Amino acid sequence: MAGTKYAYVKDFELPDPLLPNTFIVVRIDGHAFHRFTDVHGFAKPNDERGLRLMDAAARAVMDEYKDIVLAFGESDEYSFLLRRSTSLYNRREAKILTTLVSLFTASYIFHWGAYFPETSLRYPPTFDGRLVLYPGQKDVRDYFAWRQADTHINNLYNTVFWALVQQDGQTTTEAHATLRGTVSNQKHEILFSRFGVNYNGIPARYRKGSILVREIDPGPDILDLDASELLTPAGDVTKCTESSEDAAPPVPLKEPLQEPPGAVSEGMKTKGTKARATTTKKRRKLIVRVLHEDLIGDAFWAQRPAILNED
Repeated sequence: MAGTKYAYVKDFELPDPLLPNTFIVVRIDGHAFHRFTDVHGFAKPNDERGLRLMDAAARAVMDEYKDIVLAFGESDEYSFLLRRSTSLYNRREAKILTTLVSLFTASYIFHWGAYFPETSLRYPPTFDGRLVLYPGQKDVRDYFAWRQADTHINNLYNTVFWALVQQDGQTTTEAHATLRGTVSNQKHEILFSRFGVNYNGIPARYRKGSILVREIDPGPDILDLDASELLTPAGDVTKCTESSEDAAPPVPLKEPLQEPPGAVSEGMKTKGTKARATTTKKRRKLIVRVLHEDLIGDAFWAQRPAILNED
């Protein structure tokens, strides 16, 4: 920064380092999305296109930041968990929060046309964010359990509410009055008795939300490459995949790495005049997968201990 007489204004900026050795959770939430979804004709109670678009934006964030080990999304929000030991941006709160929110928003707009090809954006969507520190593994698990429980509560209410409006002919005011004071079992009963809908048969995406995790690619072995080495710095190669039903539009893969003519393979070493073959180390690349399963119980975490335990 230039050493001018005006440089003193820098002194008004406050440092904002985050506590070390704590888990960082960033939650991104759509701003005024009730209006946004109405204006852009989202289906009620759930719009498959909109949920897949949210997943695509979250994948873009995980592609960019390897210290994000888990993400969870529902409706118009997404939560990202950064590993306890992350030193991203020297753990500066404003830098982490604003960059993640900015990238998520930009990615949502960038991918809009792939999921809503017949709907032009009437105005740009916006997202806000908050950053929270959690000291222990139990706190992190309870946070994501809270978000998934919220997914179920909101989706059950919305499913019954929109059935009353769309199929029973009630106004939104009447539907809210019908559901006022009801508990979960009563909502299930309304769905089944009036509309023949078994709530447990609704797609898990709607009931459980979307979970993004890094897992080992079950495909062919990748020779001597980490997952990060499979991509160009500009990010023109997708670093994450998911099940075929959730797959985003294909992104071209970059050309395989080529050795220059005459180069000696890393797997072949020479000592004096005698060539010696060595075993080439094989690593499988990491991919990001989208899951729709239970986060509240122990099974998910027991199968993926590395999310919380870095030892």
